[in-house]
Amino acid sequence: MPFVTAYRLTLQPLALAASLLLAGAAQAQSLQELYDAARGYDATYLATRNSADAAAARAAQAEALIRPTLGLQAGGTYARTDPPSQSAFNTRTLQAGLTGKYSVYNASNIPTIDKARRAYALAQADLEAAEQDLIVRLATAYFDVLAAKDALTTSRANKTGIAEQLASAKRNFEVGTATITDTREAQARYDLAVAQELAADNDLRVKRVTLDQFVGRVGVEPKGLAVPVALPALPSDNVDTWVATADDQHPGVRRARLGLEMAQLDTQIARAGEKPTLDANATLGGTNTHTSPAIVAAQQGSAGTGKNASVGLTLTYPLYTGGLTQNKIKETLVLEEKARNDLDFARRSVAEGTRRAFFGVQSQKAQVSAYEAAESSTKLALEATQLGYKVGVRVNLDVLNAQTQLYTTQRDLAKARYDVVVNSLKLRQASGQLRPEDVAAANALLAK
Repeated sequence: MPFVTAYRLTLQPLALAASLLLAGAAQAQSLQELYDAARGYDATYLATRNSADAAAARAAQAEALIRPTLGLQAGGTYARTDPPSQSAFNTRTLQAGLTGKYSVYNASNIPTIDKARRAYALAQADLEAAEQDLIVRLATAYFDVLAAKDALTTSRANKTGIAEQLASAKRNFEVGTATITDTREAQARYDLAVAQELAADNDLRVKRVTLDQFVGRVGVEPKGLAVPVALPALPSDNVDTWVATADDQHPGVRRARLGLEMAQLDTQIARAGEKPTLDANATLGGTNTHTSPAIVAAQQGSAGTGKNASVGLTLTYPLYTGGLTQNKIKETLVLEEKARNDLDFARRSVAEGTRRAFFGVQSQKAQVSAYEAAESSTKLALEATQLGYKVGVRVNLDVLNAQTQLYTTQRDLAKARYDVVVNSLKLRQASGQLRPEDVAAANALLAK
């Protein structure tokens, strides 16, 4: 009888998992669907995208330095003399004109424009990094919910199995085929299973809240991995290939490289402070004056309309700036050296992070294989223990331990599979290769 009871327990985790899957299949959402929604809701990503748009506007502003400017000026005055007399008169004057300016030569203009363009490229690198970060954060939250669901499922199945083993121990004690020790051991294990179920249930609630906040919805239900689970292989099993790619593509390295180029342009701008500037100026305008009484205007010759136009060049050469320009050059040279060191640090950090991520994925894939073998072994061990308990060579505690080991192995196997998927995305992020297409690849692993 104990063997039959225990055998029925091994089927319950699969039945319970299937019932949960069928219950949520109609409302389950894929990783791709949630990613598309998160790109329009996640505040961190949207803020970075706004910064990139602002950088594009600043780059366009810098282009104005090499373009002419044109302005319109207009004004009017009215003068009156009191008290009236033979020589008194009133005057109304209207003026209007166009003023244009063009920078013929300014050594700082081109470096300033180049710096603005690189600032925009830097903002694009930040946006790419933010998108990669969004993918990883969302995938982590997505598979954390799945792992928490599996943990709750196995906890409930374990509790149910222990409950039935507890009932069997009580029946055997009543008929005299077992001791009170079996009953007390089963009761202690059952109480522990209840506590573990409560903890797993709370962990699932917390993980759901984290996933919900990515899309601004409540009760998001992720799809599980398709069965049988087939984890994809890495594009390359050579860590040096990943590191070399990271040095070329990683947004962090690209950002540091752009920072160095901008620091070099700052030095050029500072040196331009020692050079002359040449501006072209032009004006075109007219004046209309009306004076009353007319006899006074005629005598004064102050009435009528006049026109004026002028074209000129303005040369400015800095003779002495009080040490401002020289110290500005010194500052930019020091900052240029700092940017060079920042680039070296970024390269080293990215290379280290890529290696860590690569070896982590390799280790986790090996763990998946080990857990799959352990699952088969623990199933056989449980069946053997149940048979030993039936013929009297094993005690109830042995069966409880075997059941718990099987459920723990199944939980750890599911978690290891999720970790392989998530950390494969993190490896691509560490090497700068993570793209939205990788979300679609991960999404293909999910149940339809």
